[in-house]
Amino acid sequence: MAMTIIDSEELDPHVSKLLSYATSTNKIKSEYNLYVHNFNRSLYGYESGGIIVGCVGIEVIHSEACEIKHIAVDEAHRGNGHGSEMLRYVRSKYRKITAETDKDAVLFYRSNGFVITSLGEKYPGVERFRCECGVY
Repeated sequence: MAMTIIDSEELDPHVSKLLSYATSTNKIKSEYNLYVHNFNRSLYGYESGGIIVGCVGIEVIHSEACEIKHIAVDEAHRGNGHGSEMLRYVRSKYRKITAETDKDAVLFYRSNGFVITSLGEKYPGVERFRCECGVY
C-alpha cells in the first residue's frame, strides 16, 4: 500500500471517477479544487500495483482532528480492505476523526471502530449519519 497526496492542478480522469462515487457528478470539479487550493484540505490516493485505486479526502479541524469529506474505492478493487487501509492511514495522523455518511456506508465505518449516530432525515427521504472515532 502506498498513500500519496493528490494535488495536481489538472484533475486526472481516474481521480474524477473515484470522486464521483463519493459526491454528485456536478460537484466533482469544485470539490477537487477545494483539495488543491485550501490549506486545510488534503486528498490522498491509495495506490495498488502502481495505480490509484482509492482516495480519501479530509478537512483538518485542528492538529489532532479531521473530518473525512470523501472516501472511495474503484469498483474493481472493492472488498479487498483498501477502504480500511485508508482509514488506518488517516487514524495514524489524527486522534479524532468524524465523517457524515448515508445508510450504505454505516456498516463500513462501524466495522472500522467508528461510533454511529443518526442525524435523522437531513434531506427529504434521506437519513444521514455522523461517524466518530477517537478522542481529544
